[in-house]
Amino acid sequence: MKKKKVTFNDLVNVMSRLRAPGGCPWDRVQTHESLLKYLREETAEVCDAVRKKDFANLQEELGDVLLQILFHSVIAKEEKLFTIDDVLATLHRKLIVRHPHVFQKGFKETLTPNQVKKRWGIIKERERRKNS
Repeated sequence: MKKKKVTFNDLVNVMSRLRAPGGCPWDRVQTHESLLKYLREETAEVCDAVRKKDFANLQEELGDVLLQILFHSVIAKEEKLFTIDDVLATLHRKLIVRHPHVFQKGFKETLTPNQVKKRWGIIKERERRKNS
């Protein structure tokens, strides 16, 4: 039996339905604050699966972390704060801006992994100061 391809939007729609009137009573009463313990638990379970090299479990646990991201994003959309599309756009921009050695035209530089990590921190700090 062939597995149905599930898209990211399919997941967003399921989460939105769970939170909607007539959805799941437990899901509907959750808040950013009430979900924090689950985010911590799921993150710890990802770490555990990686340490054990249990990749079947890692796949499942990564899905559980993604569920938490979707949950928070749907709540934020309901509160008119931001949407999952905003989260994706912010991450997209961050990845490009913090990797000028890959994405900036005319910027050809060979860096070590440690140099990349250091530059990431410098760019992050510059963004933080600009936004505060």
